[in-house]
Amino acid sequence: MPTITQEASARPEPVTFREAFFYWLKLGFISFGGPAGQISMMHQELVEKRRWISEHRFLHALNYTMVLPGPEAQQLATYIGWLMHGVWGGIAAGVLFVMPSLFILMGLTWIYLAYGDVPAVEGILYGIKPAVTAIVVFAAYRIGSRALKNNVLRAMAVLAFIAIFALDVPFPYIVLMAGIIGYTGSHFAPDKFRAGGHHGDSAGSYGPALIDDETPVPAHARFNWSRSITFVVIGLSVGGLVMAMLITTYGWEGTLTQMGWFFTKAALVTFGGAYAVLPYVYQGGVEQYAWLSGTQMIDGLALGETTPGPLIMVVAFVGFVGGWTKEVFGPDMLPLAGAAGASIATLFTFLPSFLFILLGGPAVEATRGDVKFTAPLTGITAAVVGVVLNLAVFFAYHVLWPQGFEGAFEWFSALIGAAAFVALFRYRVGIVTVIGVCAAVGLIYSLVL
Repeated sequence: MPTITQEASARPEPVTFREAFFYWLKLGFISFGGPAGQISMMHQELVEKRRWISEHRFLHALNYTMVLPGPEAQQLATYIGWLMHGVWGGIAAGVLFVMPSLFILMGLTWIYLAYGDVPAVEGILYGIKPAVTAIVVFAAYRIGSRALKNNVLRAMAVLAFIAIFALDVPFPYIVLMAGIIGYTGSHFAPDKFRAGGHHGDSAGSYGPALIDDETPVPAHARFNWSRSITFVVIGLSVGGLVMAMLITTYGWEGTLTQMGWFFTKAALVTFGGAYAVLPYVYQGGVEQYAWLSGTQMIDGLALGETTPGPLIMVVAFVGFVGGWTKEVFGPDMLPLAGAAGASIATLFTFLPSFLFILLGGPAVEATRGDVKFTAPLTGITAAVVGVVLNLAVFFAYHVLWPQGFEGAFEWFSALIGAAAFVALFRYRVGIVTVIGVCAAVGLIYSLVL
Protein backbone atom coordinates (compact mmCIF):
# COMPACT_ATOMS: atom_id res chain seq x y z
CA MET A 1 0.00 0.00 0.00
CA PRO A 2 1.20 3.54 -0.66
CA THR A 3 2.35 5.55 2.34
CA ILE A 4 1.28 9.10 3.04
CA THR A 5 3.80 11.64 1.86
CA GLN A 6 3.86 15.21 3.13
CA GLU A 7 2.07 16.32 -0.05
CA ALA A 8 -0.60 13.61 0.27
CA SER A 9 -1.34 14.43 3.93
CA ALA A 10 -3.19 17.63 2.94
CA ARG A 11 -6.79 17.54 1.72
CA PRO A 12 -7.07 18.19 -2.05
CA GLU A 13 -8.36 21.54 -3.28
CA PRO A 14 -12.06 21.69 -4.27
CA VAL A 15 -12.70 20.46 -7.81
CA THR A 16 -14.55 22.75 -10.20
CA PHE A 17 -17.26 21.44 -12.52
CA ARG A 18 -15.04 22.36 -15.48
CA GLU A 19 -12.13 20.28 -14.15
CA ALA A 20 -14.41 17.31 -13.50
CA PHE A 21 -16.02 17.72 -16.94
CA PHE A 22 -12.69 17.34 -18.72
CA TYR A 23 -11.72 14.36 -16.57
CA TRP A 24 -14.96 12.52 -17.46
CA LEU A 25 -14.41 13.40 -21.13
CA LYS A 26 -10.88 11.99 -20.97
CA LEU A 27 -12.19 8.86 -19.25
CA GLY A 28 -14.69 8.35 -22.06
CA PHE A 29 -11.81 8.09 -24.55
CA ILE A 30 -9.47 5.88 -22.49
CA SER A 31 -11.85 3.58 -20.58
CA PHE A 32 -10.73 0.30 -22.13
CA GLY A 33 -10.81 -3.11 -20.48
CA GLY A 34 -14.51 -3.63 -19.84
CA PRO A 35 -16.22 -2.82 -16.52
CA ALA A 36 -13.51 -4.40 -14.37
CA GLY A 37 -10.77 -2.43 -16.10
CA GLN A 38 -12.81 0.79 -16.06
CA ILE A 39 -13.59 0.50 -12.35
CA SER A 40 -9.93 -0.19 -11.66
CA MET A 41 -8.96 2.85 -13.75
CA MET A 42 -11.39 5.12 -11.86
CA HIS A 43 -10.13 3.82 -8.52
CA GLN A 44 -6.52 4.46 -9.47
CA GLU A 45 -7.28 8.00 -10.65
CA LEU A 46 -10.03 9.20 -8.27
CA VAL A 47 -9.08 7.41 -5.03
CA GLU A 48 -5.32 6.92 -5.22
CA LYS A 49 -4.04 9.80 -7.34
CA ARG A 50 -6.48 12.74 -7.26
CA ARG A 51 -8.17 11.76 -3.96
CA TRP A 52 -11.53 13.16 -5.01
CA ILE A 53 -13.30 10.39 -3.06
CA SER A 54 -12.23 8.02 -0.29
CA GLU A 55 -11.82 4.27 -0.63
CA HIS A 56 -14.79 3.59 1.66
CA ARG A 57 -17.20 5.85 -0.21
CA PHE A 58 -15.95 4.64 -3.60
CA LEU A 59 -16.63 1.02 -2.63
CA HIS A 60 -20.00 1.94 -1.11
CA ALA A 61 -21.05 3.50 -4.42
CA LEU A 62 -19.62 0.52 -6.32
CA ASN A 63 -21.62 -1.90 -4.17
CA TYR A 64 -24.84 -0.09 -5.08
CA THR A 65 -24.14 -0.02 -8.82
CA MET A 66 -23.31 -3.74 -8.77
CA VAL A 67 -26.89 -4.63 -7.82
CA LEU A 68 -28.49 -2.40 -10.45
CA PRO A 69 -29.38 -3.51 -13.96
CA GLY A 70 -27.21 -1.74 -16.48
CA PRO A 71 -23.50 -0.94 -16.92
CA GLU A 72 -21.98 -0.65 -13.44
CA ALA A 73 -18.88 1.33 -14.51
CA GLN A 74 -20.98 4.01 -16.23
CA GLN A 75 -23.33 4.13 -13.25
CA LEU A 76 -20.37 4.45 -10.87
CA ALA A 77 -19.07 7.42 -12.86
CA THR A 78 -22.57 8.95 -12.81
CA TYR A 79 -22.81 8.39 -9.04
CA ILE A 80 -19.45 10.03 -8.28
CA GLY A 81 -20.19 12.93 -10.65
CA TRP A 82 -23.58 13.41 -8.95
CA LEU A 83 -22.05 13.26 -5.47
CA MET A 84 -19.47 15.90 -6.40
CA HIS A 85 -21.51 18.35 -8.48
CA GLY A 86 -25.17 17.43 -8.24
CA VAL A 87 -27.53 16.46 -11.04
CA TRP A 88 -25.56 18.13 -13.83
CA GLY A 89 -22.36 16.58 -12.52
CA GLY A 90 -23.95 13.12 -12.70
CA ILE A 91 -25.40 13.69 -16.16
CA ALA A 92 -22.07 15.02 -17.48
CA ALA A 93 -20.13 12.05 -16.06
CA GLY A 94 -22.58 9.48 -17.37
CA VAL A 95 -23.01 11.00 -20.83
CA LEU A 96 -19.30 11.65 -21.39
CA PHE A 97 -18.53 8.06 -20.34
CA VAL A 98 -20.67 6.84 -23.24
CA MET A 99 -20.52 9.43 -26.05
CA PRO A 100 -16.92 8.88 -27.27
CA SER A 101 -17.58 5.14 -27.41
CA LEU A 102 -20.79 5.69 -29.38
CA PHE A 103 -19.11 7.79 -32.08
CA ILE A 104 -16.03 5.55 -32.28
CA LEU A 105 -18.19 2.42 -32.52
CA MET A 106 -20.43 3.97 -35.19
CA GLY A 107 -17.33 4.81 -37.25
CA LEU A 108 -15.85 1.35 -36.87
CA THR A 109 -19.18 -0.33 -37.65
CA TRP A 110 -19.53 1.75 -40.81
CA ILE A 111 -16.02 0.66 -41.91
CA TYR A 112 -16.91 -2.94 -40.99
CA LEU A 113 -20.08 -2.92 -43.10
CA ALA A 114 -18.76 -0.86 -46.01
CA TYR A 115 -15.32 -2.38 -46.48
CA GLY A 116 -15.50 -5.86 -44.98
CA ASP A 117 -12.42 -7.60 -43.61
CA VAL A 118 -9.31 -5.45 -43.31
CA PRO A 119 -6.10 -7.40 -42.51
CA ALA A 120 -4.59 -4.49 -40.57
CA VAL A 121 -7.63 -4.28 -38.32
CA GLU A 122 -7.55 -8.03 -37.75
CA GLY A 123 -3.89 -7.77 -36.70
CA ILE A 124 -4.66 -4.95 -34.25
CA LEU A 125 -7.52 -6.95 -32.74
CA TYR A 126 -5.21 -9.97 -32.46
CA GLY A 127 -2.88 -8.00 -30.20
CA ILE A 128 -5.59 -6.24 -28.20
CA LYS A 129 -7.60 -9.32 -27.18
CA PRO A 130 -4.92 -10.92 -24.95
CA ALA A 131 -4.21 -7.46 -23.50
CA VAL A 132 -7.89 -7.10 -22.55
CA THR A 133 -7.72 -10.54 -20.91
CA ALA A 134 -4.71 -9.44 -18.84
CA ILE A 135 -6.50 -6.22 -17.87
CA VAL A 136 -9.53 -8.16 -16.60
CA VAL A 137 -7.31 -10.52 -14.56
CA PHE A 138 -5.41 -7.58 -13.09
CA ALA A 139 -8.63 -5.71 -12.32
CA ALA A 140 -10.05 -8.77 -10.57
CA TYR A 141 -6.92 -8.83 -8.41
CA ARG A 142 -7.19 -5.12 -7.58
CA ILE A 143 -10.90 -5.24 -6.76
CA GLY A 144 -10.48 -8.46 -4.79
CA SER A 145 -7.56 -7.08 -2.77
CA ARG A 146 -9.74 -4.16 -1.71
CA ALA A 147 -13.09 -5.86 -1.25
CA LEU A 148 -12.17 -9.30 0.12
CA LYS A 149 -11.01 -8.25 3.58
CA ASN A 150 -11.61 -11.56 5.35
CA ASN A 151 -12.02 -15.29 4.73
CA VAL A 152 -15.83 -15.12 4.69
CA LEU A 153 -15.83 -12.71 1.75
CA ARG A 154 -13.06 -14.67 0.02
CA ALA A 155 -15.11 -17.86 0.37
CA MET A 156 -18.13 -16.08 -1.15
CA ALA A 157 -16.00 -15.05 -4.14
CA VAL A 158 -14.80 -18.64 -4.64
CA LEU A 159 -18.34 -20.01 -4.37
CA ALA A 160 -19.62 -17.42 -6.86
CA PHE A 161 -16.90 -18.44 -9.32
CA ILE A 162 -17.80 -22.12 -8.95
CA ALA A 163 -21.51 -21.35 -9.30
CA ILE A 164 -21.19 -19.43 -12.56
CA PHE A 165 -18.26 -21.36 -14.08
CA ALA A 166 -19.02 -24.98 -13.17
CA LEU A 167 -22.76 -24.95 -12.37
CA ASP A 168 -23.87 -22.29 -14.88
CA VAL A 169 -26.00 -20.54 -12.25
CA PRO A 170 -27.55 -17.34 -13.71
CA PHE A 171 -25.96 -14.16 -12.37
CA PRO A 172 -29.19 -12.72 -10.85
CA TYR A 173 -29.43 -15.79 -8.59
CA ILE A 174 -25.81 -15.32 -7.51
CA VAL A 175 -26.56 -11.67 -6.68
CA LEU A 176 -29.68 -12.67 -4.74
CA MET A 177 -27.91 -15.35 -2.69
CA ALA A 178 -24.92 -13.08 -1.96
CA GLY A 179 -27.28 -10.36 -0.78
CA ILE A 180 -29.16 -12.78 1.47
CA ILE A 181 -25.90 -14.10 2.94
CA GLY A 182 -24.72 -10.53 3.53
CA TYR A 183 -27.96 -9.50 5.21
CA THR A 184 -27.94 -12.60 7.42
CA GLY A 185 -24.28 -12.04 8.23
CA SER A 186 -25.00 -8.47 9.35
CA HIS A 187 -26.96 -9.95 12.27
CA PHE A 188 -24.51 -12.68 13.29
CA ALA A 189 -21.09 -11.36 12.20
CA PRO A 190 -21.44 -7.67 11.27
CA ASP A 191 -17.68 -7.02 11.34
CA LYS A 192 -17.24 -9.45 8.43
CA PHE A 193 -19.55 -7.44 6.17
CA ARG A 194 -18.54 -3.84 6.65
CA ALA A 195 -18.10 -2.15 3.26
CA GLY A 196 -14.58 -1.14 2.38
CA GLY A 197 -12.97 -2.95 5.28
CA HIS A 198 -12.23 -1.20 8.56
CA HIS A 199 -13.24 2.39 8.95
CA GLY A 200 -10.51 4.81 8.02
CA ASP A 201 -8.55 2.43 5.80
CA SER A 202 -8.61 4.82 2.87
CA ALA A 203 -7.27 7.74 4.88
CA GLY A 204 -4.43 5.56 6.11
CA SER A 205 -3.51 4.46 2.62
CA TYR A 206 -3.83 7.42 0.28
CA GLY A 207 -4.30 10.50 2.46
CA PRO A 208 -7.45 12.53 3.12
CA ALA A 209 -9.90 12.78 0.24
CA LEU A 210 -12.11 15.62 -0.94
CA ILE A 211 -15.16 13.44 -0.21
CA ASP A 212 -13.79 11.56 2.80
CA ASP A 213 -15.31 8.92 5.07
CA GLU A 214 -16.57 11.59 7.47
CA THR A 215 -17.54 14.24 4.90
CA PRO A 216 -21.23 15.13 5.43
CA VAL A 217 -23.71 14.25 2.70
CA PRO A 218 -24.17 17.38 0.53
CA ALA A 219 -27.61 18.98 0.37
CA HIS A 220 -28.25 17.81 -3.22
CA ALA A 221 -27.59 14.18 -2.18
CA ARG A 222 -30.24 14.12 0.54
CA PHE A 223 -33.62 12.59 -0.15
CA ASN A 224 -36.32 15.00 -1.27
CA TRP A 225 -39.76 13.88 -2.43
CA SER A 226 -40.39 16.75 -4.87
CA ARG A 227 -36.96 16.34 -6.44
CA SER A 228 -37.44 12.58 -6.84
CA ILE A 229 -40.85 13.04 -8.46
CA THR A 230 -39.33 15.62 -10.83
CA PHE A 231 -36.63 13.16 -11.89
CA VAL A 232 -39.22 10.45 -12.59
CA VAL A 233 -41.39 12.80 -14.63
CA ILE A 234 -38.47 14.13 -16.68
CA GLY A 235 -36.99 10.67 -17.29
CA LEU A 236 -40.29 9.13 -18.36
CA SER A 237 -41.07 12.19 -20.49
CA VAL A 238 -37.80 11.96 -22.41
CA GLY A 239 -38.26 8.25 -23.16
CA GLY A 240 -41.98 8.62 -23.80
CA LEU A 241 -41.57 11.60 -26.13
CA VAL A 242 -38.95 9.86 -28.28
CA MET A 243 -41.04 6.69 -28.40
CA ALA A 244 -44.15 8.68 -29.34
CA MET A 245 -42.25 10.36 -32.18
CA LEU A 246 -41.06 6.97 -33.45
CA ILE A 247 -44.56 5.48 -33.32
CA THR A 248 -46.04 8.52 -35.08
CA THR A 249 -43.40 8.46 -37.82
CA TYR A 250 -42.81 4.72 -38.38
CA GLY A 251 -45.67 2.94 -36.59
CA TRP A 252 -45.39 0.42 -33.77
CA GLU A 253 -43.91 -2.24 -36.08
CA GLY A 254 -41.25 0.10 -37.47
CA THR A 255 -37.63 -1.00 -37.01
CA LEU A 256 -36.57 2.02 -34.94
CA THR A 257 -39.71 1.82 -32.78
CA GLN A 258 -39.10 -1.85 -32.06
CA MET A 259 -35.48 -1.05 -31.24
CA GLY A 260 -36.59 1.53 -28.69
CA TRP A 261 -38.94 -0.93 -27.02
CA PHE A 262 -36.52 -3.86 -27.15
CA PHE A 263 -33.56 -1.97 -25.66
CA THR A 264 -35.74 -0.51 -22.93
CA LYS A 265 -36.52 -4.07 -21.86
CA ALA A 266 -32.85 -5.04 -22.24
CA ALA A 267 -31.84 -2.16 -19.95
CA LEU A 268 -34.00 -3.59 -17.17
CA VAL A 269 -32.62 -7.16 -17.31
CA THR A 270 -28.89 -6.43 -17.57
CA PHE A 271 -28.04 -7.64 -14.05
CA GLY A 272 -24.42 -8.69 -14.10
CA GLY A 273 -23.27 -6.39 -16.88
CA ALA A 274 -22.97 -6.84 -20.61
CA TYR A 275 -22.19 -10.57 -20.68
CA ALA A 276 -25.32 -11.37 -18.71
CA VAL A 277 -27.52 -9.62 -21.27
CA LEU A 278 -25.74 -10.85 -24.41
CA PRO A 279 -27.92 -13.96 -24.76
CA TYR A 280 -31.03 -11.74 -24.55
CA VAL A 281 -29.70 -9.28 -27.14
CA TYR A 282 -28.58 -12.17 -29.36
CA GLN A 283 -32.00 -13.79 -29.18
CA GLY A 284 -33.81 -10.56 -30.02
CA GLY A 285 -31.41 -9.00 -32.52
CA VAL A 286 -30.51 -12.18 -34.43
CA GLU A 287 -33.38 -14.62 -34.05
CA GLN A 288 -36.48 -12.49 -33.41
CA TYR A 289 -35.93 -9.31 -35.44
CA ALA A 290 -33.11 -10.44 -37.81
CA TRP A 291 -31.32 -7.11 -37.47
CA LEU A 292 -27.99 -8.91 -37.88
CA SER A 293 -26.49 -12.38 -38.24
CA GLY A 294 -24.89 -14.51 -35.55
CA THR A 295 -21.44 -13.96 -37.08
CA GLN A 296 -21.98 -10.21 -37.08
CA MET A 297 -22.97 -10.37 -33.41
CA ILE A 298 -19.65 -12.03 -32.55
CA ASP A 299 -17.76 -9.42 -34.58
CA GLY A 300 -19.68 -6.69 -32.77
CA LEU A 301 -18.63 -8.12 -29.42
CA ALA A 302 -14.99 -8.04 -30.57
CA LEU A 303 -15.36 -4.37 -31.53
CA GLY A 304 -17.05 -3.66 -28.20
CA GLU A 305 -14.17 -5.28 -26.32
CA THR A 306 -11.58 -3.16 -28.07
CA THR A 307 -13.20 0.29 -27.95
CA PRO A 308 -13.44 2.56 -24.91
CA GLY A 309 -16.63 2.78 -22.90
CA PRO A 310 -18.88 0.11 -21.38
CA LEU A 311 -18.92 -3.27 -23.10
CA ILE A 312 -22.71 -3.06 -23.25
CA MET A 313 -22.13 -0.52 -26.04
CA VAL A 314 -22.35 -3.59 -28.27
CA VAL A 315 -26.04 -2.56 -28.39
CA ALA A 316 -24.94 0.41 -30.54
CA PHE A 317 -23.36 -2.04 -32.98
CA VAL A 318 -26.59 -4.06 -33.07
CA GLY A 319 -28.62 -0.89 -33.64
CA PHE A 320 -26.29 0.35 -36.39
CA VAL A 321 -26.27 -2.94 -38.26
CA GLY A 322 -30.05 -3.25 -37.81
CA GLY A 323 -30.75 0.22 -39.20
CA TRP A 324 -28.37 -0.46 -42.11
CA THR A 325 -29.74 -3.94 -42.85
CA LYS A 326 -33.39 -2.87 -42.73
CA GLU A 327 -32.67 0.26 -44.82
CA VAL A 328 -34.93 2.34 -42.59
CA PHE A 329 -34.23 5.50 -44.66
CA GLY A 330 -33.92 3.77 -48.03
CA PRO A 331 -30.99 2.15 -49.86
CA ASP A 332 -29.20 5.46 -50.48
CA MET A 333 -28.96 6.51 -46.81
CA LEU A 334 -27.52 3.43 -45.14
CA PRO A 335 -24.92 5.21 -42.92
CA LEU A 336 -27.58 7.62 -41.61
CA ALA A 337 -29.93 4.70 -40.95
CA GLY A 338 -27.15 2.93 -39.03
CA ALA A 339 -26.41 6.04 -36.97
CA ALA A 340 -30.11 6.40 -36.11
CA GLY A 341 -30.33 2.77 -35.01
CA ALA A 342 -27.19 3.08 -32.86
CA SER A 343 -28.47 6.29 -31.26
CA ILE A 344 -31.88 4.80 -30.43
CA ALA A 345 -30.28 1.66 -28.96
CA THR A 346 -27.92 3.75 -26.81
CA LEU A 347 -30.58 6.18 -25.58
CA PHE A 348 -33.03 3.53 -24.41
CA THR A 349 -30.29 1.32 -22.93
CA PHE A 350 -28.76 4.06 -20.76
CA LEU A 351 -31.72 6.28 -19.84
CA PRO A 352 -32.81 4.01 -16.93
CA SER A 353 -29.26 4.12 -15.50
CA PHE A 354 -29.50 7.85 -14.81
CA LEU A 355 -32.84 7.40 -13.07
CA PHE A 356 -31.47 4.59 -10.88
CA ILE A 357 -28.62 6.83 -9.65
CA LEU A 358 -30.57 10.06 -9.20
CA LEU A 359 -33.45 8.30 -7.43
CA GLY A 360 -31.50 5.73 -5.40
CA GLY A 361 -28.37 7.71 -4.60
CA PRO A 362 -29.84 9.66 -1.66
CA ALA A 363 -30.99 6.44 0.02
CA VAL A 364 -27.54 4.90 -0.48
CA GLU A 365 -25.83 7.93 1.07
CA ALA A 366 -28.29 8.03 3.97
CA THR A 367 -27.63 4.39 4.88
CA ARG A 368 -23.86 4.48 4.48
CA GLY A 369 -23.30 3.80 8.18
CA ASP A 370 -26.02 1.17 8.54
CA VAL A 371 -24.38 -2.24 8.32
CA LYS A 372 -27.78 -3.92 7.78
CA PHE A 373 -28.03 -2.03 4.48
CA THR A 374 -24.37 -2.16 3.46
CA ALA A 375 -23.78 -5.83 4.35
CA PRO A 376 -25.85 -7.23 1.43
CA LEU A 377 -23.99 -4.89 -0.93
CA THR A 378 -20.63 -5.97 0.50
CA GLY A 379 -21.59 -9.62 0.01
CA ILE A 380 -22.61 -8.92 -3.57
CA THR A 381 -19.29 -7.20 -4.29
CA ALA A 382 -17.46 -10.27 -3.00
CA ALA A 383 -19.52 -12.48 -5.31
CA VAL A 384 -18.84 -10.17 -8.26
CA VAL A 385 -15.09 -10.71 -7.80
CA GLY A 386 -15.70 -14.39 -8.54
CA VAL A 387 -17.81 -13.48 -11.57
CA VAL A 388 -15.05 -11.21 -12.91
CA LEU A 389 -12.60 -14.10 -12.58
CA ASN A 390 -15.00 -16.21 -14.61
CA LEU A 391 -15.02 -13.47 -17.25
CA ALA A 392 -11.21 -13.63 -17.34
CA VAL A 393 -11.35 -17.40 -17.88
CA PHE A 394 -13.95 -16.89 -20.64
CA PHE A 395 -11.67 -14.37 -22.38
CA ALA A 396 -8.58 -16.53 -22.00
CA TYR A 397 -10.28 -19.58 -23.50
CA HIS A 398 -11.53 -17.73 -26.58
CA VAL A 399 -8.24 -15.89 -27.09
CA LEU A 400 -5.88 -18.83 -26.58
CA TRP A 401 -8.05 -21.54 -28.18
CA PRO A 402 -10.13 -19.67 -30.80
CA GLN A 403 -11.12 -22.99 -32.45
CA GLY A 404 -11.73 -24.75 -29.13
CA PHE A 405 -9.46 -27.15 -27.26
CA GLU A 406 -9.28 -29.38 -30.31
CA GLY A 407 -7.72 -26.50 -32.28
CA ALA A 408 -4.22 -25.01 -32.10
CA PHE A 409 -3.01 -23.13 -29.02
CA GLU A 410 -2.28 -19.46 -29.78
CA TRP A 411 1.16 -19.30 -28.19
CA PHE A 412 1.90 -15.77 -29.42
CA SER A 413 -1.36 -14.49 -27.88
CA ALA A 414 -0.32 -16.17 -24.63
CA LEU A 415 3.02 -14.32 -24.75
CA ILE A 416 1.28 -10.99 -25.39
CA GLY A 417 -1.17 -11.60 -22.53
CA ALA A 418 1.59 -12.63 -20.10
CA ALA A 419 3.70 -9.59 -21.01
CA ALA A 420 0.68 -7.31 -20.60
CA PHE A 421 -0.07 -8.72 -17.15
CA VAL A 422 3.56 -8.33 -16.02
CA ALA A 423 3.55 -4.75 -17.29
CA LEU A 424 0.37 -3.98 -15.33
CA PHE A 425 1.16 -5.89 -12.15
CA ARG A 426 4.92 -5.55 -11.77
CA TYR A 427 5.75 -2.29 -13.52
CA ARG A 428 2.43 -0.41 -13.08
CA VAL A 429 2.28 0.56 -16.76
CA GLY A 430 -0.88 2.45 -17.69
CA ILE A 431 -3.76 0.53 -19.26
CA VAL A 432 -3.90 2.71 -22.38
CA THR A 433 -0.16 2.26 -22.94
CA VAL A 434 -0.46 -1.52 -22.58
CA ILE A 435 -3.31 -1.68 -25.09
CA GLY A 436 -1.46 0.55 -27.56
CA VAL A 437 1.74 -1.49 -27.42
CA CYS A 438 -0.13 -4.80 -27.71
CA ALA A 439 -2.11 -3.48 -30.69
CA ALA A 440 1.14 -2.50 -32.41
CA VAL A 441 2.70 -5.91 -31.67
CA GLY A 442 -0.37 -7.68 -33.07
CA LEU A 443 -0.28 -5.54 -36.22
CA ILE A 444 3.45 -6.21 -36.81
CA TYR A 445 2.99 -9.94 -36.17
CA SER A 446 0.14 -10.13 -38.69
CA LEU A 447 2.16 -8.25 -41.32
CA VAL A 448 5.19 -10.50 -40.83
CA LEU A 449 3.07 -13.60 -41.27
